[in-house]
Amino acid sequence: MARPDWDPQHLPDLRGRTYLVTGSNAGLGFFSAQQLAQAGAHVIMSARNPARLSAARAAVLTKVPDASIESLIIDTSNLGSVRAAAATVRGRGRLDGVLLNAGIVHAPKHREQTQDGNELVFATNALGHYALGGELLTTLAASSGRMVWLGSMSTTISPYDPIDPQLRENYSPWRAYVQSKIATSVLGFEADRLLRAAGVHVSSIVAHPGYSTSGRTPEVAGVNEPSRSTRIVDGLQAAFAQSKERGAWPLVRALVDPTVAGGEFVGPRYGTRGEPRISTPSRIVRSIEIAERIWAVCEDATRLRWPFDKAAKVKRR
Repeated sequence: MARPDWDPQHLPDLRGRTYLVTGSNAGLGFFSAQQLAQAGAHVIMSARNPARLSAARAAVLTKVPDASIESLIIDTSNLGSVRAAAATVRGRGRLDGVLLNAGIVHAPKHREQTQDGNELVFATNALGHYALGGELLTTLAASSGRMVWLGSMSTTISPYDPIDPQLRENYSPWRAYVQSKIATSVLGFEADRLLRAAGVHVSSIVAHPGYSTSGRTPEVAGVNEPSRSTRIVDGLQAAFAQSKERGAWPLVRALVDPTVAGGEFVGPRYGTRGEPRISTPSRIVRSIEIAERIWAVCEDATRLRWPFDKAAKVKRR
């Protein structure tokens, strides 16, 4: 069980450790990468847009001049991009953890498909991270690393059973987002169950940021530049909202706190805001029946089976 005295503003010394953060060009991913870098970790910042990724990297270096950072292009909606990026990471050696953060929050009004033939939001938020986790499994196993999946409060607000995760029927932007986050959380918990069963020394954890908004977040040039109206609207929600800087706290704790165990769920103390602590996930994301179904869907859509047997035999460093 995680210790209660964790201080998110004073992280342990992470020098010598390497973490990959997807979607680190803005929001939660950016602040997670910055916090890891401040603690001395080597951070692989990734995003799909080269210009935005470059701006985010420059912003971290402005805040942390001696940060150890490298950039990597990953479009999680594109399975080819995921495979190529994973091959690059595997070739660079040690990897202590991966924060599976990238995603679409504001889904398109009408259903869109990726070049792989998958629904865009499901592909970006869930399928791409399933594929990345599988591709990096043996590398993580070598360092007894961990993977952290980005959950969401939406899974308790609208607990849709993802019978049709690709939303070939009854598409709506909200349903697309919620079902993708249910699938992402389900994958995180199911991954831990399967890793334990296979004897693989990799932990899978789910974390959620509470209600984190841009208007409550410090301005960072090229990364977070909310309009005056956004500041005003988000300011009216101060009683139950927090900055994305603080929203990153549960994600970072799940990634680096050695007392957080695989299969746990980390979120803000008060649900929508507060210090990170072990929380209770919604019932739907703990359903074994749904987990087995979603895992099979991901195997089929990505044509990738996680190499559990190979990872279990990896010699740990």
